[in-house]
Amino acid sequence: MTSVADVMDALEKRFPLDLAEDWDVNGLCVGRPDAEATRALFAVDPTMAVVQEAVEAGCDIIVTHHPLLLRGVTTVHAGTPKGAVIHALIESGIALYNAHTNADHAGTGVAEALAEVLGVSGALPLIPLRDDAEQGTGRIGRLDTPITLRAFAERAATVLPETSHGVRVAGDLDGTVQTIAVVGGSGDSFLAAAREAGADVYLTADLRHHPASDAREAALLGDGRPYLVDVAHYASEWTWLEAAAEYLGDATGIDTLVSTLTTDPWTARF
Repeated sequence: MTSVADVMDALEKRFPLDLAEDWDVNGLCVGRPDAEATRALFAVDPTMAVVQEAVEAGCDIIVTHHPLLLRGVTTVHAGTPKGAVIHALIESGIALYNAHTNADHAGTGVAEALAEVLGVSGALPLIPLRDDAEQGTGRIGRLDTPITLRAFAERAATVLPETSHGVRVAGDLDGTVQTIAVVGGSGDSFLAAAREAGADVYLTADLRHHPASDAREAALLGDGRPYLVDVAHYASEWTWLEAAAEYLGDATGIDTLVSTLTTDPWTARF
């Protein structure tokens, strides 16, 4: 029998908990470690729709990137959004586990999966963690051949999940790019790091007006690089799910599925 604890052990070997930020929450949120685990559903967000998807698929554990209880709550009664999810999980016998910034920083984590799907080779951490050449924030590497910024943005739109947010671009669409920096999730804290690393393009999510504007002004004092590509937060982290699900299936022998639901909160754009 494979237990929930076995799943936890396998995931924590791949995405060690000590790689997480101090403010973060990772690990088992709901469930018994000694319960049997036969099928896992991987998703970005622990929403009620994802729980319902897990029920319909016969899963007994959900593995998400984002935590359900990142910030403090004072009640989990079923009339609250988080309480409703917790009650649904318990009533359905489904455990909930998450790997957040530990998966962001791991050498085989979110940033690596994002770089790979974009065709970035030889990627190393944009900001190494604890002098570890393989682990840290983001990735920076090179495309095998130079392409235009337009072609790179089109590639991002093709290989990442479609969202109402789409793919936003700042820079010369006809400019040639080859060195690519990526950070999955909110990445405007690392705009300066991407510039200092010599990136032609920095792809991330949740770029706010003022940091992005300041970064572009700084870039235009030189050759205009790095150009910016802003994608949906959900889309920037989704590619990790497939890699993590494949790893867990191989490591434990249980069935693994990747959620087909788009949990990006935005549903339309005009």
